[in-house]
Amino acid sequence: MNFASFLGDNLHNFLSCTGFSNVTPGHIVMIVIGLFFIYLAVSKEFQPLLLIPIGFGILVGNIPFKGAGLEISIYEEGSVLNILYQGVAQGWYPPLIFLGIGAVTDFSALISNPKLMLIGAAAQFGIFGAYILASLFGFEPNQAGAIGIIGSADGASAIFLSSKLAPSILCVVAISAYTYMALVPIIQPPIMRLLTTKNERMIRMKPPRVVSHTEKITFSIMGLLLTCFLVPSGLPLLGMLFFGNLLKESGVTRRLAETARGPLIDTITILLGLTIGASAQAGHFLKWNSLKIFGIGAVSFIVATAAGVLVVKLFNLFLKKENKINPLIGNAGVSAVPDSARISQLLGQEYDPANYLLMHATGPNVAGVIGSAVAAGVLLGLLG
Repeated sequence: MNFASFLGDNLHNFLSCTGFSNVTPGHIVMIVIGLFFIYLAVSKEFQPLLLIPIGFGILVGNIPFKGAGLEISIYEEGSVLNILYQGVAQGWYPPLIFLGIGAVTDFSALISNPKLMLIGAAAQFGIFGAYILASLFGFEPNQAGAIGIIGSADGASAIFLSSKLAPSILCVVAISAYTYMALVPIIQPPIMRLLTTKNERMIRMKPPRVVSHTEKITFSIMGLLLTCFLVPSGLPLLGMLFFGNLLKESGVTRRLAETARGPLIDTITILLGLTIGASAQAGHFLKWNSLKIFGIGAVSFIVATAAGVLVVKLFNLFLKKENKINPLIGNAGVSAVPDSARISQLLGQEYDPANYLLMHATGPNVAGVIGSAVAAGVLLGLLG
């Protein structure tokens, strides 16, 4: 073999291993989706802490290569990405996310006005409505349960439940949940305007009462006992949520609380977002069922938002004028913390610039976090 043939053969072998030689239309589509996620995060500031890792992960997961055995694919056992992905596939990351959420959450608004818990509960109607809809579309019961949880707009709950019930659609469910979390500023306001009148949007609520230190600690402990005795299968999420909150409210574990809501949750968010994105490879993601899941997830999210608003309107029929609730905080029952509560505030100030709803909207918002974990536990208990 002469040198020219040797050089030509090696050049051919090299080129056959490059991404340019192995790229498919599916890879291009997924790369465009990943770039779109990054665009939403950078240009629109929609959930940047989630969408940038997920978007970049999609780019990583859709770099084409030839064959297996290189130990670089997220689905190839022994690869670095596969090892990191176990935190998603085995459900390790979501409880740690809930620990951080608990360490940063103030339940004062909910404690001072417990009926706001019912708004968070009402928003979970979207979950069970989507479960029924997914079943009608031919999904198996365990898959329908995983799809339904998208309506909670809680990515951690969606990942946890999908990893237990339907690992085959985990990446689609997770990305769908995070997508709708990011699109809260676009999806929710039209629904809120449609279901309320101008007078309702201008309702001013009484300031919440001051909640004592003892009440906050008691809530962390009693919240754990009551929810987990009711739904033991929700323990991994609810247990970590209330533990994180106890670290925050006890006043004597400040270092642990700061770690949980700072470096720990940041690290887990990076790993979770990157690996969820990388798992959305073209061959796994670009299927008709994925489109169905996104569609059902959208319906679930819309129903959850509408249910929260409508339940507030129902409450107001029985409340005295001075105790009425502004129905604009009903959207916050979905657990997209804190974006859905901010939407309540922004929309309320469009109609009354001096009306401050944020402190009230945090009540159903954190109730939605608890509600989504309870709903995940119920579905896991029934279908697991």
